[in-house]
Amino acid sequence: MKTRLKGGQIFDPAQNLNGVVQDLWFQDGVIIPTPHKNEIPDVDYDISGKVVMAGAIDIHSHIAGGNVNTARLLLPEQHRNFMARKLNHPFGISRWSTTEIGYRYAQMGYTTVVEPAILPANALDAHLQMADIPIIDTAGLAILGNDDFLLRLLRAKASQNQINDYVAWTLYSTRCLGLKVINAGGANAFKNNVRHFDLDDIVPDYGVSSRHILQTLQRAACDIQLPHPVHVHCNNLGIPNNVDTAIATMEAAQGLPMHLAHIQFYGYGNQGERGFSSESAKLIDAFNKHPNITMDVGQVLFGQTVTISGDVIAQFSRRDDASPKKWVVWDGECQGSGGVVPYRYQAKSFVNSLQWIIGLEIFLLAQDPWRLFFTTDHPNGAPFTSYPHLIRLLMDYEFRLECLSQLNPQSVEMSLLKELKKEFSLYDIAIMTRTAAAQMLGLKDRGHLNVGAMADIAVYRPQADKEAMFNHADFVFKNGELVIKNGEVQARKNGMTQIVQPHFESQIKRDVQTYYDQFYNLKLHNFQVKDVSFSQTDTERFVLHSCGKPYESSYAAN
Repeated sequence: MKTRLKGGQIFDPAQNLNGVVQDLWFQDGVIIPTPHKNEIPDVDYDISGKVVMAGAIDIHSHIAGGNVNTARLLLPEQHRNFMARKLNHPFGISRWSTTEIGYRYAQMGYTTVVEPAILPANALDAHLQMADIPIIDTAGLAILGNDDFLLRLLRAKASQNQINDYVAWTLYSTRCLGLKVINAGGANAFKNNVRHFDLDDIVPDYGVSSRHILQTLQRAACDIQLPHPVHVHCNNLGIPNNVDTAIATMEAAQGLPMHLAHIQFYGYGNQGERGFSSESAKLIDAFNKHPNITMDVGQVLFGQTVTISGDVIAQFSRRDDASPKKWVVWDGECQGSGGVVPYRYQAKSFVNSLQWIIGLEIFLLAQDPWRLFFTTDHPNGAPFTSYPHLIRLLMDYEFRLECLSQLNPQSVEMSLLKELKKEFSLYDIAIMTRTAAAQMLGLKDRGHLNVGAMADIAVYRPQADKEAMFNHADFVFKNGELVIKNGEVQARKNGMTQIVQPHFESQIKRDVQTYYDQFYNLKLHNFQVKDVSFSQTDTERFVLHSCGKPYESSYAAN
């Protein structure tokens, strides 16, 4: 069945289309060439004057896994009043349910979301949760860098080939798209009562530095030719003057690709009476000098949220700031730790106001929207449902000034924001949230409207108020199927999960099996994600993406 979207304004940076009025055709879930002018479509939508973009992609949003479930259990008051039932959809609109996640993302025009922190031992649970999220496609990043097996390999001075095989096997068994490193070595150091862990600090008992762990895993990601660079949560999150840590991490990449997550939380100096200041200009100056580095912002917005992270040092340190006054920190046997701390960002708070300002300064100072990505580190900086508000802040200078006037005055005095009059265009938004995001993740089949792309398409009604415009799309098509109309869900369909399956030598699996037999009561296969159906209608849960040349290891021969 051929479908035509007629007369829309196309914003597709992959084709350098900046509001060009033209028709868009798709069939069987894929965008097709414009047929002969006399051909009549089977389904026709007149969208004259409306904005057309590819489905948006969120590269960093915590939507599944153990910490997400713990947050739900810790904060029942956040969803208790939202337990209304829809026909055939129990708890369909309950706050932060899997259903609400899928529906709200789709209503805003998002069609793919990446869960950036899947603990390998918890991968099956995370995939089961993602499989329960309707409409949107998902992907996961597997966490390494604090696990005992890896640190034992490094302590024994294992070859890079052995490390590469372990990374490849981990991605293969967890069915993830890429690799995540969280405060490399920090969670393991925390078990030895370490409460501050820098890039060149040594992990007790293992004799390896955070820098060495990070660089070894980065090299593995490059050797395996993963489509997405190693995704890094740096040391010293949220600490005054941690901008130097972020810059040191950029330099530690040694010219190789690296992605730095939620960089707003590393844009801090220690100037002023309170020892806390913005160093966004210093951070962006370093970013501009390192073209191998990509970053997402992790914008803070005001209101109630909950922080969730595998960075147990950071979470433990902020436990006294919990609002409401309850928190969870846990310690895993061999694969790291984590924490959940609820938090309310307040406009009258000096620190919170400055965090809000720093994120916007980073957005507005950066020169290359192809390397800077649009996130709130959901839910850490703000819920993803705040994205339309953030878009308006970036596109409307007068609205920024209006919001700025309501902040803590001392933080405003220390900021550059009043002088930053740049306003993002629809084309800029399309770059950050569509085309560049897909390219950086290695997802060649989406993020653009070229012939052959998936028919993941969002259509918006132009409005002066960009928050209202992006809050609810007029139409959203997922794989060519209409799922949103006039902001309302039309169809609950299953999304797919994007994965890579890199090559590894079989010896590494035997080594890991021996390790599990020694330290766990469960067999290794209990932790692996198998070829199983995740629902009665799920016949193709996983979509395989290329990770370059198959990695060839000499480990087995040695």
